[in-house]
Amino acid sequence: ADSYAKADLANRFLPELKTFDARGRRVDQVNFHPAWHELLARYRQAGLISSPFRDNAPGRWAAWAAGFYMHAQIEAGTLCPSTMTLGAIPLLQREPALWAQVGDKLFSDGYDPRDLPIAQKSAIYLGMGMTEKQGGSDVRANQTTATPVGAGGRGGEYLLRGHKWFFSAPMCDAHLVVARTPEDGLACFFVPRWRPDGSKNAIHIQRLKNKVGNKSNSSSEVEFHDAWGVLMGEAGRGIPTIIEMATYTRLTCVLGSAAMMRQALVQGIAYARQRKAFGYALAQQPLMRAVLSDMALESEAALVLGMHLAEAYEHETPEAQAWHRLMTPAAKFWVCKRAVELTGEAMEVFGGNGYVEDGIMGRLFREAPVNSIWEGSGNVMCLDVMRGIARQPAHAEVLLADLMRRAGDDKTLTQEALALSQMLQRKPEELEGTGRQFTTRLCVLAQACLLRQYAPEHVAQAFVATRFSGHWGAVTGLVDPSAIDVDRLLERALPV
Repeated sequence: ADSYAKADLANRFLPELKTFDARGRRVDQVNFHPAWHELLARYRQAGLISSPFRDNAPGRWAAWAAGFYMHAQIEAGTLCPSTMTLGAIPLLQREPALWAQVGDKLFSDGYDPRDLPIAQKSAIYLGMGMTEKQGGSDVRANQTTATPVGAGGRGGEYLLRGHKWFFSAPMCDAHLVVARTPEDGLACFFVPRWRPDGSKNAIHIQRLKNKVGNKSNSSSEVEFHDAWGVLMGEAGRGIPTIIEMATYTRLTCVLGSAAMMRQALVQGIAYARQRKAFGYALAQQPLMRAVLSDMALESEAALVLGMHLAEAYEHETPEAQAWHRLMTPAAKFWVCKRAVELTGEAMEVFGGNGYVEDGIMGRLFREAPVNSIWEGSGNVMCLDVMRGIARQPAHAEVLLADLMRRAGDDKTLTQEALALSQMLQRKPEELEGTGRQFTTRLCVLAQACLLRQYAPEHVAQAFVATRFSGHWGAVTGLVDPSAIDVDRLLERALPV
């Protein structure tokens, strides 16, 4: 109850931008309600900022994913700076000079909200700055420039001029920023909030975004006026460098959306068990049972897909690499889309009570779309899947073979795997146009195979029976509740 209350407070009392101090000096500071800091501290103190990279213990990625999934059911905004920090760690580990300065502060489980130079802090957060107003998802259209101070080159100092239309979590202690160098094109820079000499870096926050959801978290527009930064990686390799960070944050989008689906489901089931209409509890009425059981199947399928995907990040086998490369964007497309659908359905279970701000449903509904949009929209994810297949066909072959193995003797699933293999024989320009269809079918097949392997038989059978019906998918609840074990599904989703 305390966590729910903190989440409510953090989303009611929103971040406020303070541009100047009392004497007219720029401070570019964002102030938050204390509940924001308490939630961030809880997450960090659980070790979830850096645990997958701190040790080599088997199961570390699954353990992290479970903790993330639990926190995301309560409050999502605090996960923005947390996940960007997680994703930046492997990039910084390849930069010895930078890592020597920040490594222990990234691995810290302490929480240090003070606005001070990095050298004076015990723990830090990292953000990201890619998008510019003229380019959007087309990062190659970026115009922000980076001019070397001295010789430049990897690890060298640069001054950045330009803007970022979306600058995520501006109170982070540093950001990874894409900018254009004079000779080598786009590069990735480590741009701290404070310069090493202790002066404020020239990052001017223009305004905070007035977002539909994700209210507790501050997103901003900024201008760089010769902001000081350090080149990470090789000049000309800025997009591949920062996309590696985005790969991790795309994984968190999958898990975060699965968590929202779970929260929406349990809220809906709990309400339907208590609310009576026409003399009976809603949860006992056949049509509502169809909706709730369909939601329960979707929620469990999203969780098993997200957890298996996270586990793949721990290994270097051909199967794990194929899951990592192709299923990360695929799952981000599908699971995030389903979260938008299911949070809307759960709101509808409550009727008018779901459409007021006194409960959690409105926040879940507004929060859900951000994971579909952030780190690449649906079409961008599907194109990433198709281009990944085109560039490395072996990944698709390995992935489909892995799914075929998990399908076992299930004819429905083996036939679907064969059908997807046949789709890949089409010309690339034709295949690209089917990106949403292929990606959807790939994810649903993967979910069915994983449920068959890990879930109780009645769950897997119900999922296969409903998802591979020609009528399923237009809206939630297009299932025949008499053909599946609804009572066991709902009891598994939320025990009475």
